[in-house]
Amino acid sequence: MFESLMTKNWIAVVCSFLLAPVLFAQEPAAQANDAKPPAAGAGVSAEQLSKANNPLADMNALNFQNYYMPSLFGTPDSVANTMYLRPVMVAGRQIIRATIPIATAPVGQQQYRSGLGDFSIFDAIKLTPGGAKTDFAVGPLFVAPTATNSALGQGKWQAGIAAVAIHPMPGGSLIGGLVTWQRSFAGDKDRPTAYLMTMQPITTIGIGSGYYVRSTPVMVFDFQNNRYLVPFGLGIGKVFKAGNAIANVFIEPQFAVYHKGVGQPSFQLFMGMNLQWAKKSS
Repeated sequence: MFESLMTKNWIAVVCSFLLAPVLFAQEPAAQANDAKPPAAGAGVSAEQLSKANNPLADMNALNFQNYYMPSLFGTPDSVANTMYLRPVMVAGRQIIRATIPIATAPVGQQQYRSGLGDFSIFDAIKLTPGGAKTDFAVGPLFVAPTATNSALGQGKWQAGIAAVAIHPMPGGSLIGGLVTWQRSFAGDKDRPTAYLMTMQPITTIGIGSGYYVRSTPVMVFDFQNNRYLVPFGLGIGKVFKAGNAIANVFIEPQFAVYHKGVGQPSFQLFMGMNLQWAKKSS
């Protein structure tokens, strides 16, 4: 029952993402008939395409990202889903990104729990001057145990560090990576210590007209619980103008190349819609 509902919701979300560029770009018929032909190069520029995928872009943003996991190792006939709401604010050389997860996870015997996960935030401080060929940033990371159910969070206050490196390339492409490390320092004494690291290689290749190919899998190394996941992803996205914002919709299937531990996804579908706005001048 739950799996059927999740599948229907997943199909609806995918269709919404695929139709979003058409819906946002649609003009009233009367205006379209009178409009002049677009100028050469109209649409998003290579710079806008690059910034739409750059976690260190000097743009405020609101990201809606979702992982649908229809197959989990060691838990047959179980599915899971996590949606991340990620606001991003730029303040000078600081890129502050918060993450609010809304998750559904199996708890055994075909039972599920849904609700909020643990809130996290990091402040990546740019170390390189403007105009540098490669941007580097590093800063503190903080996690609060806001999960509404023990199956959805670790029950621990955590602190750590985040580091980002991004190298833009011609045509709106870029390569780089995001690494986080965190460890618990307080929280529920009955829960195990939290100690984990994530690594996310980022590769996007512009293919024209705002479209691009992407690979952004997140590797998870849970040292405390001896659980590891190394996925590989390959997907496609579209960047386009949406009023005063730049919108980025994408879909990226990801397959587990290596895993250790029960409950890790053997396959997950990563999809999202990111919206960016230029920061206001002070």
